[in-house]
Amino acid sequence: MGSQLPLTPAPWDAVPPQEQLFVLITGANSGIGLSIGERLIDEFLATRSLTSHLILLPTTRSKSKSLQTIRALRSYAQHTAQTSAALRSRIGDKYNWEETVARIHILSLQLDLCDVNGLYAFAARLVHEPVSNPEGLSDEYLRNVRIPRLDSVVCNAAYGGWSGCNYPKAIWSFLTKGLTQSVSWPTFKNALPTCILNENPQYHYPAKPLLGEVFSACVFGHYILAHELLPLLNRRSENETPGRIIWSSSLEAVRESLNPSDIQCFNGKGPYESAKRLTDVLSLTTTMLSAKPYSAPFLTPDDLKEAEAKPVPPKFYLTHPGIVASTIFPVPWFLMWAYTLALVIARWLGSPWHAVDPYTGSKSAAWVVLQEQSALDDLDGEYVKWGSSSNHKLEVGVKKTEVEGWGWEGKVEDPKADTATGVLNKLVGRKLGTPDVTKDDLVEFEALGAECWKKMEDLRHEWANIIGVKRV
Repeated sequence: MGSQLPLTPAPWDAVPPQEQLFVLITGANSGIGLSIGERLIDEFLATRSLTSHLILLPTTRSKSKSLQTIRALRSYAQHTAQTSAALRSRIGDKYNWEETVARIHILSLQLDLCDVNGLYAFAARLVHEPVSNPEGLSDEYLRNVRIPRLDSVVCNAAYGGWSGCNYPKAIWSFLTKGLTQSVSWPTFKNALPTCILNENPQYHYPAKPLLGEVFSACVFGHYILAHELLPLLNRRSENETPGRIIWSSSLEAVRESLNPSDIQCFNGKGPYESAKRLTDVLSLTTTMLSAKPYSAPFLTPDDLKEAEAKPVPPKFYLTHPGIVASTIFPVPWFLMWAYTLALVIARWLGSPWHAVDPYTGSKSAAWVVLQEQSALDDLDGEYVKWGSSSNHKLEVGVKKTEVEGWGWEGKVEDPKADTATGVLNKLVGRKLGTPDVTKDDLVEFEALGAECWKKMEDLRHEWANIIGVKRV
């Protein structure tokens, strides 16, 4: 596979690989996705060398949204650099903001996570061919450049699939559970029946097997994408920093939301919550003994030569943004102010999870992207669900999140013995009624992981056969 387009030298080619950082973010034209890009710009410039380059690949569903995203992130980078230059000039430090902006590169590509054919085509193009920004920018910026590798893929894009809010049920929840618990784990959202993508003529899918929209947008699309991008994520030796597949989950991914016999939640009441619980289970059990017969093939490129040349697979990490006032939640626009106020009050009352705004919610994903590998390894980072956290003083951080049936770190522990202070203490922000994890729970969780991994691999192979995927 190849392209007839002439390859153009990329601006990051002038620096060695260790001074390049390539990050792909799905669903990045607004909300959390766009804010992840903004926070990465801020924290990259604050922590990396003055010669390092950040290459962001935000995906959107249309060229117009890609152009909008490129302009927004380039403008943000310029503002950040100019602000830093102004601050440094006060202490007599010379700082060229234009040179700083020249080290931030935005390359936005189009991707529909519900389009299985499009997913394979997108990955093949990124792996094998030069790629370009869409036409329409004032300058010929990043045309026909190759992406040599990916350091992180942030699986952020999602679709809620709700029709609205059950207000009487919401009021009853506030009265019986309190505001904080109610807006942390809401039980009053009205979910739409799972939309069947096979019924959408734009995808040209066969009548069977059925493919659900929320399941595809939140999990399965990312699942296919991650596997197909392995040639860019895998490494040649363990001396290289492994690639990272960073899954975005939700605080609402409770135990009862996932029925493994109905993995796409065709018959359940919450497709979004089910998809996020499935995300938790897949990510946290990737390296478990029972799941490895299925996760190991997933993390191995289909091309045997590629697998032999780059045998070190990427690592899975699990994050969530906390609770953010977002249009994904089914609140009418004229009531968003009330919803936002409720989140602010919950944070003021001591909740660690109410990030409220997307930039605060982007903290956990950006943190995992930028952490040194040794630091993540020391924290057993693959076995933790990392959540964006904030306190009433608006101090933002990253907090370990309890996963029902798994605990905080995949082990039996007494949360009362936690020595962390403030909002980082494990007892702070805990869902009411959640029992401490037991050894039996962990065994059950690992078995659930193996079952889900098998179902996902079977489904991936089934759809690859349906659309006639050709391997190089």
